[in-house]
Amino acid sequence: MGPKLFSFKKGETQYSLRLFPIGGYCAMEGEDEDSENPRAFNNAKIWKRMIIIVAGAFMNIIFGMVLLMITLIPNDNFESTTVSQFTPYSYTAACGLQEGDEIIEINGYDINTATDFSFALYTLPVSEVDGKSFEIYKEDCLYTMYTHAADCAVKTTQEQVDKINQLVDEGSYKIFETKDRESAYSLMCTYIDKLSDAGSKDRLDKYPEIEVKDTRLRFRTDMTVIRDGEEVVLKNVDFYTYKIGEDGEPTLAIDFYVEPIDNNFFTLLSQTGKQSVSVARMVWNSLVGLVSGEFSFNDVSGPVGIASAITDVASESLKSGFSEAVMSIIYVMMVISINLGIVNMLPFPALDGGRFVMLLIEAIFKKPVPRKVEAAINGVGLALLLMLMLAITMKDVWVLIFGG
Repeated sequence: MGPKLFSFKKGETQYSLRLFPIGGYCAMEGEDEDSENPRAFNNAKIWKRMIIIVAGAFMNIIFGMVLLMITLIPNDNFESTTVSQFTPYSYTAACGLQEGDEIIEINGYDINTATDFSFALYTLPVSEVDGKSFEIYKEDCLYTMYTHAADCAVKTTQEQVDKINQLVDEGSYKIFETKDRESAYSLMCTYIDKLSDAGSKDRLDKYPEIEVKDTRLRFRTDMTVIRDGEEVVLKNVDFYTYKIGEDGEPTLAIDFYVEPIDNNFFTLLSQTGKQSVSVARMVWNSLVGLVSGEFSFNDVSGPVGIASAITDVASESLKSGFSEAVMSIIYVMMVISINLGIVNMLPFPALDGGRFVMLLIEAIFKKPVPRKVEAAINGVGLALLLMLMLAITMKDVWVLIFGG
């Protein structure tokens, strides 16, 4: 964009390279002005003009799908949304989630892929819950038992470690199934003794007490799963919640594993399509979240913020290797490309979506919107977009310099 550096003409098309490498455009005769040429844009049939208007956004999404496929090809398998097994102190299992459950909804958000699953959990709000509930009590019993198991596994043989892991799994499932506090605590004490014996440690003189608090921080949500072919709604499912440092923000940890999906030609195509839809839904729901107040202005980034984010992603991924960094950058490019396609089709003046609305009006009333009116609407829309871009860029620069 910007001032022209040089240009050349081939056929009926004028090509040019301009000063600012921040985007590109395709301008057709009769697009922004009247033309008597029968082949001009303004003289084409409405359905043809509609196709032209949506083509750019469509190709952004197609390009995003190609990038997504590139990131999926190296994977040995893909993540499903079906629970395969739990960690030894799983909070979700203590709240009723079971092996073999296929997760189809979290907090009202439909789950079709691992991408949906990640977005649903990322947007899940942390809340203060009743610290005296039985679910919290079982979680504390599980974690206390697991902490003791970790102590018992220090300086032991592999055979002893295997026995400790077996006891933790066994004790966890029994505590999951208890119906009252006394039973849960009794089982915890029993398995603490068994773990001490397995790890060749002295049994405790006094069992740990379970601290009861009025409230606890938890990422808690309702979930819907498919279990034995039927939909089951699980209420108040907790995810493991921890803090980094005394003043750290609460962070969510997933405490179960999911079944893998083999990577072959057909599953690759299927996952590319499904995950592309998931990314598009993620973008759309993020836009809705901005309007509804779920996200704030601080959650929006422009070119400066995006460049900074890509740098962070690349440097972090380099710790795992160069190829990992490349794939991470391609993944971010994929999200940006699909994001551009969706945002560009929003029914806002100056965007392709706004021009599409003008064509719909023309199709309905059999008469085009006056050129001057359309130009004025697009001019106002463009001015608002430039003001928004300036504000976002200033915010990104501020964050880059001062942090935040």
